[in-house]
Amino acid sequence: MREIAFIKQNKEKWLEFEQAIFGKTKKNPDDLANLYIQLVNDLSYAQTYYPKSKTVVYLNYLASNIYQRIYKTKRTESNRLVYFFKTEVPLLLYQYKRYLYYAFISFFITVIIGVISAKYDKNFVRLILSDGYVNQTLQNIKEGNPVAIYKSGSNWGSFIGITVNNLYVGMTCYIMGIFGGIGTFYFSLQNAIMLGAFQYFFFEQGVFWKSVRGIWIHGSMEIFGIIIETAAGFILGASILFPQTYSRLNSFKIGFKNSFKIFLSTFPFTIAAGFLEGFITRYSIDMPIWLSSFIILGTLISISYYYLFYPKLVFNKNSNH
Repeated sequence: MREIAFIKQNKEKWLEFEQAIFGKTKKNPDDLANLYIQLVNDLSYAQTYYPKSKTVVYLNYLASNIYQRIYKTKRTESNRLVYFFKTEVPLLLYQYKRYLYYAFISFFITVIIGVISAKYDKNFVRLILSDGYVNQTLQNIKEGNPVAIYKSGSNWGSFIGITVNNLYVGMTCYIMGIFGGIGTFYFSLQNAIMLGAFQYFFFEQGVFWKSVRGIWIHGSMEIFGIIIETAAGFILGASILFPQTYSRLNSFKIGFKNSFKIFLSTFPFTIAAGFLEGFITRYSIDMPIWLSSFIILGTLISISYYYLFYPKLVFNKNSNH
């Protein structure tokens, strides 16, 4: 069947789904469950025959939302916070997965730009990081501890200050998405270029691996979190630029609600990153290589699994119900 015929055949049914999802008509739980089964069948058909079409995106969006409506009508003893992280956010991540890909691709490209800029312009690192930071770090390198700057301040003071700053940075990155996603991209570009220049600086000084052992103890979660916040900002911007079948206002409301939930999901990781930077990073030079490597890989695997692999598992599980 051609895609246009498939759409015409099911258009009225899908409009009924929209009304059920967004409260224009009232449905009992059994009716909602029946609609959900029909919708999943349509989604499976579309994924098979029109895998790259907007129809798949649209049906995937409806399926995710109608599942959430079904859940809300059920009596459950599950904790709301547990459901939020265990089911609701992963389903949203799967629904908007292409925006995660956009965020990762744009971030890594601009990191490479930062590396190249630092390599071919000797003043670029000082321009980005400031003379004071560069001079202090050069002195620390001479003394054998390139990440000694993380030892400044008390453990608790550093933890609180760093965490508050990172939460503010993440919020700014996300909210800038209201400018059609361009603001988020610009903010992300600044951070990515800085990261690229920052790491090349340590490479140029011959202490790259020492810096990795220290910085990425907390950096794995911190940087990953910024990328997810960038994706949330892109979702917010896209809801304004591309309303699809909705009015621009309704599209923005839906986009804001869903993207804000994804943004909120980064908080535990941002707080964990602040804790590691305040309490652990300062001891990275003195700890065994295996321990610092274990922390870095452990944090990277945990956050990667949650945002990149777990959503697919949750979606498949709920699609089979």
